[in-house]
Amino acid sequence: MRKLFSLIIILIIASTFVFAEGQREKESVEEIVASGAFPADKIKDINIRFFAGGEPGGAFASIVYRGAQDAEKLLGCKVSYVFSGWDPEKMVAQLRDAIAARPDGIAMMGHPGDDAIMPLAEKAAQEGILMMYQNVDVPEVRKRFGGGYIGANLYSQGAALAEEALKRFNLKKGDRVIVFGNWGMPGRYIREQGSADVFEKNGLVVDKQMITVEQINSPELLLPVISGALLAHPETKLILYSNSTNFGTVPLYMETIGKKPGEIINIGFDTSPAIIDAFRKGYVQLASDQQPYLQGFLPIVSLVLTKLYGFSPLSYDTGAGFVTEDNFERIAPLAEAGIR
Repeated sequence: MRKLFSLIIILIIASTFVFAEGQREKESVEEIVASGAFPADKIKDINIRFFAGGEPGGAFASIVYRGAQDAEKLLGCKVSYVFSGWDPEKMVAQLRDAIAARPDGIAMMGHPGDDAIMPLAEKAAQEGILMMYQNVDVPEVRKRFGGGYIGANLYSQGAALAEEALKRFNLKKGDRVIVFGNWGMPGRYIREQGSADVFEKNGLVVDKQMITVEQINSPELLLPVISGALLAHPETKLILYSNSTNFGTVPLYMETIGKKPGEIINIGFDTSPAIIDAFRKGYVQLASDQQPYLQGFLPIVSLVLTKLYGFSPLSYDTGAGFVTEDNFERIAPLAEAGIR
């Protein structure tokens, strides 16, 4: 695989000599191209801080972490990993510490939002630290201080999930749906807002339910919220979950409140072994996959390429389409291997 990556690098370099900042001598690049050598001696000295988002072993964070680890092993750079429990305030403090350590690059989760990250991104730029962002975009930060974004186009992904649900489940005007999200937290409910907007434009009644970091890290804490919402509105047709941890806990929620598979339509984002199991049991009907493995793998690749050759940072929409009752078994082996 390293030989394959080396060939890709050579082809990229051979096709262009346009660099972002700090242009290198054309002759040194030509030497690498001519020799066909993988520049391992240069890459091994590149240091990166990588934010995986959640807790070690978490449903989503573990896939992001796996992707980043694979990139680290493939390239040979040095990566230090940061876990934040999906806590935006903790992420900000950890980013401040990461900048103080002066690595070559930082791959940062964008959950704290533009306003919180902006002064730290400015500090990183002043220190010459390269930045990449994953999972949640910070467009204003990137506009001012650069950096690429690896993740789904959040609003579009949320809207597309709701549109697919309308097509598949015969939802109609007046039907009630629950949409969980980090409502009120700037930049943290863009995707869920896309879903809610589509449902409301089609005449559905949307019950926006807040979800907390504590309910993500301890998913059983969401059970009273679901139970209370359904007691208040037993006519609810569909529940949309904003994260893979709670989405994967759907069988527990439905069994505890006495709902049979399919009695309530459960949809959400991402895949995991638990979500695949929920598909098999009939409790989950639709998922939008944002390929978290790529959110780990590609930021590392981008930072290395920018540091090594001055390339502009990569930006890539990882939204991959839908996992359904018809195709989930094709995704299952990858999900169970911690790749999808």
